[in-house]
Amino acid sequence: MKQDSGKTEPFRELLQASLKSSDTEEWLDVHFTRKVGLLIALACRKIGIRPNTVTIISILLGIASAFMFYHTDLMHNLLGVVLLMSANFLDSADGQLARLTNSKSLLGRILDGVAGDVWFISIYIALCLRVTIGAAAVGQWWIVAGVWLLGAVAGLLCHSVQSAQADYYRQIHLWMLKGEADAELWQQKSNPQQSSVIEGKPWYAVLFDKGYAHYSRAQQRRAPNCQRMIALQADNYKKPVDMPQAIRDEFLSGSRPLMKWTNILTFNTRAIVLYICCLLNMPWLYFIFEIVVLHPIYFYMRSKHETLCKQVNQALYPV
Repeated sequence: MKQDSGKTEPFRELLQASLKSSDTEEWLDVHFTRKVGLLIALACRKIGIRPNTVTIISILLGIASAFMFYHTDLMHNLLGVVLLMSANFLDSADGQLARLTNSKSLLGRILDGVAGDVWFISIYIALCLRVTIGAAAVGQWWIVAGVWLLGAVAGLLCHSVQSAQADYYRQIHLWMLKGEADAELWQQKSNPQQSSVIEGKPWYAVLFDKGYAHYSRAQQRRAPNCQRMIALQADNYKKPVDMPQAIRDEFLSGSRPLMKWTNILTFNTRAIVLYICCLLNMPWLYFIFEIVVLHPIYFYMRSKHETLCKQVNQALYPV
């Protein structure tokens, strides 16, 4: 027993160290995805594979899963499930590998965010084409138009906004819990530095940097009270952890219950629903789920978070 304990303890320690916070980690990730991801990360470290390479492979697997979901037969759809799950494992592994090798970078952060977008853009197009082929064959053009409209609304107006803001609120929670070093935030004040950093970079690196800045500004625009909270903290305290403990506790106690909603709006819930809809050969139902179920959750989460930040702002700067 002691021998077994000795073998498993280092892995447990590494797993615990790879978790950003118990507040922000989803149960399925902690007990399954992160464990598989860490095994992959350890193997990659051993053979010298870089985190960004892992991310790029995950992007390719996500695109391959979309091709499988385009088909209507069970075998292709099961392969799609396996490929998308594998892409998600690698998406977990790249961050864990970056922490294991101390090789975090802005490019890695951007690629990690892009990966999920590429997966689902590919999947949305594949699902629309899947319905289009069948409906066009029998002349049901109204179905063709309807599914592309549904896909556009679900993907562009719902999914992209939901996942971006959910990620932002998790990073804000980490920022208040642990400080700037543990939160992956881009702030408006870093703009001049951003301009100097991209000088001399190749065009694709400049494009990545500017795209990430645009993405981050969009997150900030949806959270004005949150931005005021960050500004008040910067004006009065060196770090978030220097704020009065009572104010930090007020924020964290209000933010912690919202983390379950941020998790629902990221990967696992929508992936499970996607698998079910494809296996039932009802891909259009996934779009409806995005619009009718997930987007009201997004509005609720955003409203609660903005109300919470407003309360913290009043505590930081009473008027």
